[in-house]
Amino acid sequence: MSRPASPPSKTRVIDVRKGDTVLILTGKDASKRGTVERIVRPDRVVIEGLNVAKKHQKPRQRTNQSDRVPQLQQGGIIDVAQPLHMSNVMIVCGRCDRPTRVAHAKAEGGKGVRVCRRCGEPLEVVAK
Repeated sequence: MSRPASPPSKTRVIDVRKGDTVLILTGKDASKRGTVERIVRPDRVVIEGLNVAKKHQKPRQRTNQSDRVPQLQQGGIIDVAQPLHMSNVMIVCGRCDRPTRVAHAKAEGGKGVRVCRRCGEPLEVVAK
């Protein structure tokens, strides 16, 4: 006896991208704005300067194949931005400057774009 075939699962489109301005909704940094530094997993984001934790790092030797003398890696207490779950951040629209949910629409040429739900303008990430 075989099971009926399940329908193909849809892949979820990530609404938050690198370079987006976001508002943190929960936690110790709630109601602060920051820029997305990187996407860690499909559901986690690192925001510049927010959700910072202290890391105690021991000095260690680093050796490369090209170096004759090993370099000493700096030790001490380092501030490291920790990832947040994507459900705890909300994109801030660049035009209306308010936090918004994301809609998806088709632009010219059939390319999909992210759109602000409040003002209807496309959410564009400025390339660095």
